[in-house]
Amino acid sequence: MSPTYDVIVIGLGGMGSAAAHHLSARGARVLGLEKYGPVHSRGSSHGGSRVTRQSYFEDPAYVPLLLRSYELYEQLERETGRRIATLCGGLMLGRPDSRVVAGSLLSAEKWGLPHELLSAPEIRRRFPTLTPDDDEVALYEARAGLLRPENTVAAHLQLATRAGADLHFDEPVTRWEPYRDGVRVHTPEDTYTAGRLVICPGAWAPGLLADLGVPFSIERQVMYWFRPTGGVRPYVPERHPVYIWEDSAGVQVYGFPAIDGPDGGAKVAFFRKGTVCTPETIERTVHDDEVAAMAQQAGRRLPSLPGGFLTAATCMYTTTPDEHFVIARHPAHPDSVTVACGFSGHGFKFVPVVGEILADLALRGTTEHPIELFHPSRLTAAPV
Repeated sequence: MSPTYDVIVIGLGGMGSAAAHHLSARGARVLGLEKYGPVHSRGSSHGGSRVTRQSYFEDPAYVPLLLRSYELYEQLERETGRRIATLCGGLMLGRPDSRVVAGSLLSAEKWGLPHELLSAPEIRRRFPTLTPDDDEVALYEARAGLLRPENTVAAHLQLATRAGADLHFDEPVTRWEPYRDGVRVHTPEDTYTAGRLVICPGAWAPGLLADLGVPFSIERQVMYWFRPTGGVRPYVPERHPVYIWEDSAGVQVYGFPAIDGPDGGAKVAFFRKGTVCTPETIERTVHDDEVAAMAQQAGRRLPSLPGGFLTAATCMYTTTPDEHFVIARHPAHPDSVTVACGFSGHGFKFVPVVGEILADLALRGTTEHPIELFHPSRLTAAPV
């Protein structure tokens, strides 16, 4: 049998790579197991960019975690030399009573976050790439921007390896179980034991965490890149912010500046407009009718889009019924197993702080970070 580790981390995507880093940085003997290769595109941590923001419309309870995450992203860039965050500013657009605008304003005011409220004429004047309706407004946050998910995962893997973590790729976990005072994890290659287990399964949560009792929904999502009419110059980060835009029907679209040069285009996508799938059944091909629907929606909001279609990519959201995360010690195995899942749709900006939390829970059994909102007992009959 392979050597015993202090902690085994299952899944080395966004959350798992961060957990491996923070655990190994504290001196733990860490084994990381990943189904695919490093920084792969089969899950939820790819696609070139993710929105980051602090005026959080989902719930003000997230804001303290965001403030810490911003600190850790800056530290990650310093320690690895990788470019991860571009704080180009961000707009949360819609009618004043929309969830995106009203919720963002609630968080900003509760936590004293710098922000501006802009009318439709002000939006059009300051950001001419955008054409809001006269009854729409925006909360502008200068500290919003984008993160590069592939660079983030690579940076955390880099630091974990530097600290001595043993990372195994292309080695899927077939099952795990309690074993003596810890856990035992099985793969096609070997069986491993450790005192603690951290499970960051992404879209594989329904299988690896079936005993958690949480009704996860796995959805196929599509990201699109279009070449704006007239070129990308008006869309560079110095001119064009990230945005989340909610229309009167509640449909949300989000987008980014052009960060991949003159031929890279601008990325746009629907938020939570996916189709149910599994990691095994997801349709990776993006069809013409999907591109046409995205192009039509983008054209209503950005006058020089869709322009020309460039490419598209799929990813998976793993969502809980209330759209909040699951971060906790496993209710059935609280002394040995920690879980982190259900992040998709709005989780990537929290990656480094989740890694810190998971290291806390695995090594100390508790954390000072506010994670009460994320216990799975809110969704199941499992004991606290």
